[in-house]
Amino acid sequence: MSGTGIDIHDLVKRYVPRRGVIVEAIRHLDLNVAPGEFLAIVGPSGCGKSTLLHLVAGLEQPTSGSIRIGAAVPQELIDRHRLGIAFQDSALLPWLSVEGNLALPFKLAGLAVNRGRVSGLIELVGLQGFERARPSQLSGGMRQRAAIARSLCLDPDVLLLDEPFGALDAVTRRRLNIELERIWRGRAITTLLVTHSVEEALFLSDRTIVMEKPGAIAHVVEVPFPRPRAPELLRRVEFHRLTDQITLWLQP
Repeated sequence: MSGTGIDIHDLVKRYVPRRGVIVEAIRHLDLNVAPGEFLAIVGPSGCGKSTLLHLVAGLEQPTSGSIRIGAAVPQELIDRHRLGIAFQDSALLPWLSVEGNLALPFKLAGLAVNRGRVSGLIELVGLQGFERARPSQLSGGMRQRAAIARSLCLDPDVLLLDEPFGALDAVTRRRLNIELERIWRGRAITTLLVTHSVEEALFLSDRTIVMEKPGAIAHVVEVPFPRPRAPELLRRVEFHRLTDQITLWLQP
């Protein structure tokens, strides 16, 4: 296992609109993520799961409470380029090739491009032969794999994934879940995944937390399935039983 633990204590996030009622997105939330743990977050729309991820990523600031990644606050890790982030939109630069997009984190950090690492990550995500392809020449799944590879370029302490496969069709999404599980096992980095898919959460994570409105943790599920996780897991009775239980919790 690698990576750095995350400690979230008494976290509150409120939005104050110019007019109207204050919106509480996160309410006094406590969460600990162990180094090298893969944690998935599920919950109904508007429960604060993406807000939580954005707070850990330093993209938003908490109203109160604390977030520590190791001993550091998120902004310190951003400054040191120690956070890897991938969103639903792959956000690849359209005028750059796959190689060029993976070289970008090195350049933004003021580092020499590690061509060996770029090549190794392209191989890790199965994009050999597409090194010089531009995003418009790739399928949606290939673009997402390139985005995940890019997020790993600087060997971050924490990987943050916000619905990385949410825009893909069901067949492609399942295939990429299997590939992401393989990729993650190769690095075992501390990972937070926000997803609407209970099946995806259980297949990928060590623990799945179920959030409820407004911004609170309702359930914590220790995922009992050993790694590596093969596609056959998706057909097991125990997998479907746990999926059904969490789905029931998510119903209004």
